[in-house]
This record gives sequence, structure tokens and C-alpha cells, in this order.
Amino acid sequence: MINNRMSLEELVTEIQMLKDENEKLRIQLEKYNKNKKSYYEKNKDIVKEKAKEGLKKLAQENPDKLKEYRRNAYLKIKEKKKESELNNLK
Repeated sequence: MINNRMSLEELVTEIQMLKDENEKLRIQLEKYNKNKKSYYEKNKDIVKEKAKEGLKKLAQENPDKLKEYRRNAYLKIKEKKKESELNNLK
């Protein structure tokens, strides 16, 4: 065989190492997402209030940007509605 290629044993150990690393990162990501989710569940009212304040501030400072956000939201809803209707017809 060619000397440049890795041996089968090296490949198996590398695969196992990558699987272990993948599992470790998956666990870390779950912990991060769990903490983030629990924060929003505990502070739901505070988060909503901050969002309202942000929209009021945006409406005062830059009403054109607010119109753009609302238009984009409308277009996304319209597009999703079309897709759901097409899926229902199939």
C-alpha cells in the first residue's frame, strides 16, 4: 500500500476521538440552550416589556425602519400562508 495513507487503526482512533468531541460539544450546547430557555421562562414579562420599549424607541427615532420591519413581517406571513395552502392541496 501507499505509505502516505493513514493506517486503518489511525483512522479508527481519529473517528472515535471526533465522536467523543462531538458528544462533548453537543452536551455543552444543550446546557447553554437550557439556561437560555429557562431565563426567558422566568423573566417572560421583563423580556416582553423591553421589546415594547424597544419598538416605542424605534418608532420615535426611525419610523421608516419600523415600517420596513412590519412590511417584512407581513411578507413572511403571506409567504408562509401560501406555502401552507400549497401543502394542503397536495
